Amino acid sequence: MKVPSELIRIYKAVHTWTGILTGMALFIAFYAGAITLFKEQLVAWATPPAASPARGVPLSAAPELINQTIARHSEAARELEIHVARSASAPDLLTWKVHDEGADEHDQLSARLFVATPASDGTVSAVQAERTKLAELIDVLHRVVGLPVDSDLNRSFMGVVAILYFLALASGLVTLLPSLIKDLFALRVGPNLKRMWLDAHNIVGLGSFPFHLIMALTAAVFAFHDPIYLVQNTLIHDGKLAAAFRPPAAPGGAQPRDPSTMVPPEQIVARVKAEAPDFEPTVLRYMRIKGPNPTLFVFGHDRHGALEQRALGGIAMVDPYTGRITSTAYLPGHQSASEIVLASVFALHFGSYGGAPLKWMYFLLALLGAWLVYSGNLLWIESRGRKAKQRVDGGAIPVQRRDTQLMASATIGVCLGAICGISLTICAAKWLHGRVDDLNSWHRILYYLTFFTAIAWSFYRGAARASVDLLRLATCLTLAIPLTSLIAAILPASALWASRDLGAVSVDLTAAALGLTFGVLARRTARRVYGGRRDSVWSAHAPVTESAAADSQGVAAE
Repeated sequence: MKVPSELIRIYKAVHTWTGILTGMALFIAFYAGAITLFKEQLVAWATPPAASPARGVPLSAAPELINQTIARHSEAARELEIHVARSASAPDLLTWKVHDEGADEHDQLSARLFVATPASDGTVSAVQAERTKLAELIDVLHRVVGLPVDSDLNRSFMGVVAILYFLALASGLVTLLPSLIKDLFALRVGPNLKRMWLDAHNIVGLGSFPFHLIMALTAAVFAFHDPIYLVQNTLIHDGKLAAAFRPPAAPGGAQPRDPSTMVPPEQIVARVKAEAPDFEPTVLRYMRIKGPNPTLFVFGHDRHGALEQRALGGIAMVDPYTGRITSTAYLPGHQSASEIVLASVFALHFGSYGGAPLKWMYFLLALLGAWLVYSGNLLWIESRGRKAKQRVDGGAIPVQRRDTQLMASATIGVCLGAICGISLTICAAKWLHGRVDDLNSWHRILYYLTFFTAIAWSFYRGAARASVDLLRLATCLTLAIPLTSLIAAILPASALWASRDLGAVSVDLTAAALGLTFGVLARRTARRVYGGRRDSVWSAHAPVTESAAADSQGVAAE
């Protein structure tokens, strides 16, 4: 079926402008999202040996620990966690978080973490823990496309970006339809770099289309699920939607419950494993322990990599006072057909199925997604650039359009600035540990300082020169990650550390591979910027400014 050329033109315009409007935000989301897939490994890399998992407190000590903690710290009764499986990110048995007054409940960067541990005299001591929030910061960058706070407003902005992203995908597919068979996976390598980049852009976009479609749709749902629930609660459920997710209140109405009568965590774990033998509980999250509707979420992972709705794994909902499993809607292998469909949508976004091989595939797809939107912006810039052959004086270097210059500088500054900022703040986890009072604040300061400095530098130097500068900086900062571990291994007195944990080592190896890749890109970019066509916006020899009058004359001439 032949698609009308006018329709193709409209869809091409939609694809171009939705891509331009969302490209830089999506680059940050994809690049940070790729790293977020391995949050646990990043935490292991950034956590010093002194904070290694403390396995001395057994799970059998949890009941007394819970009772004394709640007696002394009433805020812990709202939500506390028992960590069945210890790790670098959760080395303690009992923890709870306190959010600042007025803070968004999703804003984990501002939450204070407290740890309860038994003392030698039988009492319980509770201290505020200093845990690295490096992985959480990068996750926030992913969730709200580079904005500093995971708030309702910023999530709504992300939702708008996701919707435009979906429109860009759909319109791009329609645009490709006329030449889909002829040019399918055609990569024309030659002197026409724009043609080659367009072919590569189309191949990556078409080949990963299902992945991007899932990312766009699920991101929009994540961004707007609270307003959706609010509308459902008002119009359909008559304000009783929340009650559907809570177990029935115990006899006695609003009388406070006694936490000492709860079923011990060891028995809870045993009952859940009896129900699902392949399910390995990792975290017990107690909610509203003393209220009329207490809830216990048992998070864990299926040993065979079954479908799991959340990054934390599957969930079994349990009544903490009776030990009865109240819901298996999110428990792998125990879901109805409709529940599996819903869970699959979330699992497809998080990559929480298929184990390590699938996570690495998602990692590569996310990096390709970052390149896809980056190359889309570059193609738009190149298509609007002025060439010498278009001018009547032939041979003279044309002055580039103002909008082309600005978009080129913004693209280079935002995209490469995000890479540089993330690499630098990862290095800071080891270099600044023990040298500053609030390392987590420094993580945010270093990232945004680097990010905005890169943008300013790109506008000051011009996109062409800045692309070389910032790629070289990205190379150095990314290679500094494994170099830091190497220095720690060679010089133990440096106060750095090199973990032998497989996850931490994988961070070093991945950073080394990315750093070398950036180095290759920097070299090839420099070759084009300083030795390529002089009439390109990506040439260091092209004029980088023009007067408003010259700009208007050039536009009129076109």
